[in-house]
Amino acid sequence: MTATIKITESILLVDDQPVNLQVLMHTLERLGCKLLVAKNGETALTIAQKARPDLILLDIMMPGIDGFEVCRRLKADPSTQKIPVIFLSALDDTGDKVRGLQLGAVDYVAKPFQPEEVIARVNTHLTIHRLSREVQQQRDELEHELQVVSQLQRNLLPERLPQVPGLRLAVHYETSRYAGGDYYDFMTLPGGLLAVLIADAEGHSAPAAVMMAMTCALFRSCSTGLAEPDRMLSFINENLCKVNRDSFVTAVYAVYDPARRTLRIACAGHPLPILYRFSEKAAAEIPCDSVLLMGLGPYADVPVTEVTLHPGDRILFYTDGVTDRFNASQERYGTNRLLGQFSNAASDDPEVILKEIVDDISKFAGDCPADDDQAMVIIVVD
Repeated sequence: MTATIKITESILLVDDQPVNLQVLMHTLERLGCKLLVAKNGETALTIAQKARPDLILLDIMMPGIDGFEVCRRLKADPSTQKIPVIFLSALDDTGDKVRGLQLGAVDYVAKPFQPEEVIARVNTHLTIHRLSREVQQQRDELEHELQVVSQLQRNLLPERLPQVPGLRLAVHYETSRYAGGDYYDFMTLPGGLLAVLIADAEGHSAPAAVMMAMTCALFRSCSTGLAEPDRMLSFINENLCKVNRDSFVTAVYAVYDPARRTLRIACAGHPLPILYRFSEKAAAEIPCDSVLLMGLGPYADVPVTEVTLHPGDRILFYTDGVTDRFNASQERYGTNRLLGQFSNAASDDPEVILKEIVDDISKFAGDCPADDDQAMVIIVVD
């Protein structure tokens, strides 16, 4: 028989009968594995903790600690719980087999041993264990790479919020996975203008993160039209169309003029900003005309909506991951709940308002995890 096991693998043989150990060693030596031997349960546990064998062949009927107890302790110890255990016993009772499997064993071989059967079962479970380790290693490597991507993506976000006289700002950013497609950014412009961009790339994880990074690069590389929302969205869209094939980006771009107290807004398939009027003590969506999603085709014209802001007013920009959060009953958080929470904020501090919204969403969703990214930007006018 051709050996299929790597020489680096080891097998721990546990049996209180020397004859049985000799038979097993003679049977398995052809595999080229390192064979470890224990004649009782206590020794088996010590060797397993130190050597971490790739497989354990474990006798049941032994003096002192029997095989069942050894298996239970192995599976209770995080350092040995993943080592596969094959029980060896003259017992052929179904109840013993079931008990062994319930304790975590992967197989059961009855005595007297049939060499070819032992070899076949050992080969099978060593292969499964090896593949399991390889999969876990790949998962660990992938998780590390995703963590790096996540950190790189967060590095694209503004390091700090801009300081604009007469305005207070706060942001919330959360990805449903390691990396996501939501993006927000600010730019202070000549004349004290403040530009705000919030965008959402289709999907989640790596593909969305790439689109998010492209949107960031386009926004920060643009040198003209920054004060004109229509020109900015047209610029980003035109360049996304050159490289995009199967995805899209929604966005809102707004420019605040503190001298005139006006906010000029352009929207591309994105949730409408919410305006809370202090004088009315109520919040409503700003009725902006919207163009198509960015990355799908050129724009002939981008409408711009202008609103005048007054002291105490506040604006909420957000991505649809906020309103599309679901609970266990498959109810959607929705725009109306967001409007109500934004209207009934107990404070005019944007940080406090954001925390109240996030807490309310979390309470609504319960144990249901977010399946989309969430980004929010709040601006309060003093």
